Amino acid sequence: MIKYVQRILLVLFVINLVGYILVILKEKIYLKHNMIVINKKAVTQNHLDKTDVKEFTFDGSRVKVGDEIKVITIFKEKFDGILIGGIRKERAILLVTHTDQIKKFKIDAISKLKVISKYGRFFKS
Repeated sequence: MIKYVQRILLVLFVINLVGYILVILKEKIYLKHNMIVINKKAVTQNHLDKTDVKEFTFDGSRVKVGDEIKVITIFKEKFDGILIGGIRKERAILLVTHTDQIKKFKIDAISKLKVISKYGRFFKS
C-alpha cells in the first residue's frame, strides 16, 4: 500500500515540475517578444491605450510595465500593485492593486516608490 502511495506522489511531483518548467518557458518566450501579461480582470484595453510610457526612472529606481511596486503618497497612504504604465501628458502612473482596483497617481503626489519584484526576474535578458 505504501509503495502505491509513493508512486502516485512521485508521478504528481514530476507532473508539477514539468508544469512549472513549461510556465517558465512560456514567460521567457513572452519576454523575448516584448509581451507582458497582467492577469487582472480590472485592466482593460482602454487602460493600456492610455499609457504611453512603458519604462521610466523614479528616484533612482528603474521600473517597467509589469513590475510589482509599492507606492507611498505624500499623505502617507500605501498602495501595492502591478504597474500598468505611465501617462506623459498627465504626469501620472497607472497601477492595478491586488484587489483589482485601478489607481492613478500624479508624479508630484508620490513620496516614495519601491520596487517589490521585477517582471521576468528569472531571466537576465
